[in-house]
Amino acid sequence: MDYHHYREALAETLAESELPFAHVEYQARLDKVRHAMASRGVDALLLTDPADINYLTGYHTFEVSVHACLVCTPERLVLQVASIETGAAVVTARVDEIIGYRWENADEILTPLADLLANCQRIGIDGWSSGLRVGVMHALAEAVGKERFCEAGDLLDAIRIVKSSAELDMLQESARITAAGLEAAMQVIRPGMTDNDIAAVGAKALLENGSEFMSLQPIVTSGHRIGVIHVNHKRRIIQPDEPVFLEFGAAYQRYTAPMMRTAVTGTPSFALSATRDLCRSMFEALCAAMRPGNTFDDAAQAADALLAPQRDQLFFSGVFGYAVGAQFPPSWVEGTGYIAQGQRRQFEANMVFHLPLCLRLPGQWGVGLSDTVVVTEQGAKPLTTNDWQLYQAANSA
Repeated sequence: MDYHHYREALAETLAESELPFAHVEYQARLDKVRHAMASRGVDALLLTDPADINYLTGYHTFEVSVHACLVCTPERLVLQVASIETGAAVVTARVDEIIGYRWENADEILTPLADLLANCQRIGIDGWSSGLRVGVMHALAEAVGKERFCEAGDLLDAIRIVKSSAELDMLQESARITAAGLEAAMQVIRPGMTDNDIAAVGAKALLENGSEFMSLQPIVTSGHRIGVIHVNHKRRIIQPDEPVFLEFGAAYQRYTAPMMRTAVTGTPSFALSATRDLCRSMFEALCAAMRPGNTFDDAAQAADALLAPQRDQLFFSGVFGYAVGAQFPPSWVEGTGYIAQGQRRQFEANMVFHLPLCLRLPGQWGVGLSDTVVVTEQGAKPLTTNDWQLYQAANSA
């Protein structure tokens, strides 16, 4: 059976059987996108980011390393995927047509796309998307004319960043599972264990409570390794009287609500406790400022004013929050918005952000605490359930 017959056989029995949302949800999203396209004079939108494709169609697979794209015009939605992904497309996507190409023959990508775009005079692309391959873009420009393409990455971002009630339900489910995974992991922390041991307990709890494959693995570091951003568990033995940092994010219908917590084996030092207090104060300042009408910069400035006295001693990434929603590996960061200085976009109700407040003393330790929050008229409200305390783990095996 070739992949054409495989697709047809699945379509007879399982078409759209794993669609994450009701049709009305996808139609509302599509209507917004087509309205934005018309406002800009865009005849077609070429989407290659897995999360963008998922947002408009429901399509999802764990194999996101191969080319896939969605062509959205005022009349049609056409999804192009590799031959091995046509089955996933049939069961998870709401589109007008699915076209495949043999994944071992990438040269089959071009002609169908060029045909779809042949009569489109203005084609929007996201030139900053990691899914947009240089070879594909170059070949398409040669085939239909480079002058027809325009940058339109912000078109869908502006729509995706505001969550529907159905999306908020998915994020709430992720928050529930994330909390269960963190709680299970925190309970077992002891000196003599490895960071891998703790991550394994957390991962098991995340999966047992309903998480799908995650956009990021559970993150566990300890001691001086917390002071290095974006390292992970690596068989290090937990020591007495040291901090242990955890950051988990369960995936529920691809939606992720991350949370950070920090434990200490023993009694926290004054420096660790003071840093926890600073993280909490920054969080409260952010939440108070995250209301419609204020800008992302307003919130960042409010938090940065509290950080200022410690800025020369503690490393902070500079991003006080980033939008989250439905994502795929290698990251749960949605990429549609960042709470940082200089970001002039205004908050809107039902935007959702992870506020990753992790302060690091390089070479020594770090404290990380966070919640995923939703913007309301009264300020940001947590979806996750952090207690914003340093968890006191046992100080002996």
